[in-house]
Amino acid sequence: MNLVTSVRQCKISIALGFLGFSCGHFVDTRAVWSVGLLRPALVKVQVLYFAVLRERVRLDEEQLDVAEGLSVEDLLAALAHRHPALVGLLPHLSVAVNRKVVPRATRLRADDEVALLPPVAGGADPRRVAIETHPLSLDEVVAAVQSPGQGGLVTFTGTVRDHGHHAQVVRLEYEAFVPMAIQVMTALADEVQAEWPGTRVAVHHRLGALGVGELAVVIAVSAPHRAEAFDACRAVIDRLKERVPIWKKEIGADGATWVGLGP
Repeated sequence: MNLVTSVRQCKISIALGFLGFSCGHFVDTRAVWSVGLLRPALVKVQVLYFAVLRERVRLDEEQLDVAEGLSVEDLLAALAHRHPALVGLLPHLSVAVNRKVVPRATRLRADDEVALLPPVAGGADPRRVAIETHPLSLDEVVAAVQSPGQGGLVTFTGTVRDHGHHAQVVRLEYEAFVPMAIQVMTALADEVQAEWPGTRVAVHHRLGALGVGELAVVIAVSAPHRAEAFDACRAVIDRLKERVPIWKKEIGADGATWVGLGP
């Protein structure tokens, strides 16, 4: 058997703790070619487990050696091999790298912190993020984040005011690219929860024509302590206004303006 044939018959195996390439076996728990041709650089990453994931693997966190540039998707595949109890849960997770929710194609670097985030309340509460055409309920949004372990709960309500670009506002009209808006709002909520560990975020936004005094957006954030709840709530509304594809038309007594775009 020549060297080329030998290399072609090698198994490319990804299994953390011995993530690597081998010819029928793993080599000293390292990601290397056992034939000695290639030696991918190894870097350390810290993997954090929460809630049901922590219970399944019986670990809060673990430090692993992985090939530099490994994608998040490949990391999850490797974790499924290392911890078979995770297999059914992995498709439903969000993943945060260094406390920012990222796509699964993201490449890992040395000393990255990788947090595996199960759906809030096991994904059983679809009301955490919502876009409505009927009046919003503050109580409903608060209920989505309440928990006996959360000592602080902060809410933000955005209402239609009687003045703005026009001296007298009659109403606001909101429209959105709804599927994308839901996706971005969900990612935003996950991102904030990763940046402020222990928080729970819910956000509902209304569409359509709203009169003065009506609720346009309701946000609730709970946390073990009040400081995190305040900071996270502010982050949610600031990022929502920057990123979510929801547009606002202001109707005044003297005309109409698309806010942010001019008349």
